[in-house]
Amino acid sequence: MLQPPISGIAAPKLAGDVDWISPLAKESAKVTHLLRRATFGATDTELDRALSEGFARTVERLIETPFVEPPVFPAPAAPRPSASPSASPRASASARPSASATARPSSLAAATSAPTHMPAASAMATARPSATAAPSMGAAAASASPIVPAMMTNATSINIGNLQGWWLDWMTKSPTPFAERMTLFWHGHFTSDYRKVGTNSPAIYWQNLTWRRMALGDLRSMLLKVTPDLAMLRYLDLAASTGRAPNENYARELLELFTMGVGSYTEDDVKAAAKALAGWRLPMRTEPTAQTGIFDPRRAFAAPVTFLGKTGTFNTESVVDTILASDATAPFMVRQLLTSFVTPSPSDAYVARLADRFRRSRYDTKTLMRDIFTSPEFVAPEMFRALIKSPTDFMVSAAKALGATNLSGTIRQYGSTLGQNMFDPPSVAGWGEGASWISSNTMLQRANFVTAALGTLRTTPSAARAHERHLDSVLAQGTVNELNLARDDKSRWFAVFASPEFQLK
Repeated sequence: MLQPPISGIAAPKLAGDVDWISPLAKESAKVTHLLRRATFGATDTELDRALSEGFARTVERLIETPFVEPPVFPAPAAPRPSASPSASPRASASARPSASATARPSSLAAATSAPTHMPAASAMATARPSATAAPSMGAAAASASPIVPAMMTNATSINIGNLQGWWLDWMTKSPTPFAERMTLFWHGHFTSDYRKVGTNSPAIYWQNLTWRRMALGDLRSMLLKVTPDLAMLRYLDLAASTGRAPNENYARELLELFTMGVGSYTEDDVKAAAKALAGWRLPMRTEPTAQTGIFDPRRAFAAPVTFLGKTGTFNTESVVDTILASDATAPFMVRQLLTSFVTPSPSDAYVARLADRFRRSRYDTKTLMRDIFTSPEFVAPEMFRALIKSPTDFMVSAAKALGATNLSGTIRQYGSTLGQNMFDPPSVAGWGEGASWISSNTMLQRANFVTAALGTLRTTPSAARAHERHLDSVLAQGTVNELNLARDDKSRWFAVFASPEFQLK
């Protein structure tokens, strides 16, 4: 059926490139802007609720609603007791440190203990993916052989492709999408990749759970979880670091990329931090349930060092506390979050104002995110479409706009093509931002994703208001022309998702 022509479009100003007329003075536009930045767009239901609540109430709901955890990622199914027992998986050479002591500093116990919180039964019932949502994860369930659940240990072998699909599936379905947006941010900030951690290691799964659980916590607690995280111990070689032979990889990235930034420390500070952080090791085969590193004082460095201008005997806690006492830390962290959620070039005054509040809140991330979303700069006219969607952001937001819950496999496939594989960032610096995501080739591949996604739909939802609900009715003339040429809903959805406007947020 022919679609009615689009009317009521706010025409853009043209000044070489398109200079959008910002609609952010309108309450409804502030709401959709928030959903694009704080989450991955919205389903129809999520959008209607947010528009009904308004901007301020939606901010509070996103910030204050406890995060719902994803369904438990299944360990490979174990045979029934009557089946012949199989041999235990062999531990890798890298997971067999020589020290056997299991002591750890008592004050770190709470920060490094294995997470125990699980989703409520009611949340699991409503949020668990359907059997058709991720067919690659359903092979075991479809087997005719009787199976029983297996408990995941640090020797369990998992399928990384299934794990990627598990998270992408949850991104499209989570009732607390802000949680997934924050988890993705921390995944790109406190980076690890499955290739070095271990292709089949459950450590990367446990890390994902940790990043979600700590997503709005205080930075001190985060850093005390990040340091002995099993995936991080392997990725940045802290597990190989001893007092006699300190490895500087983790210490360097802790200062340069995780907390302070280049120019805020010296090479001597890196060497001192490496010594002070030595002593963590990976669990041994006799410790199969350990989901975090174990501190062995026999591997530690016990002599005084001078770190960031202070001299003494340091451990993990005192290294973290000294970093947090630095004037460089709060502005660095604030700038990282502003670049991801607000603008690629935040002003020094904007950073300084939020950094002061962040420091005085004892580095509380929830306070910082509320300050970001409620700041005048967040909804300033020039912030409209000031950011480019990452491939994951683009694909998940398209899936949510369609109400499609079976696209995790397609998203995973095109994530690889577009350069954003989950658990596989290109370097310790994580993924790039902004214009690095866009080229003639990636735009073609984004359009190919849209074609593939639309091809999976059994029923295509109406696209009559898609330009209004997902593009704020602010379109370039070329997009208007494409929409008016569309002969059916699929063609119109394609015109929306493949438009330059939908690549922005």
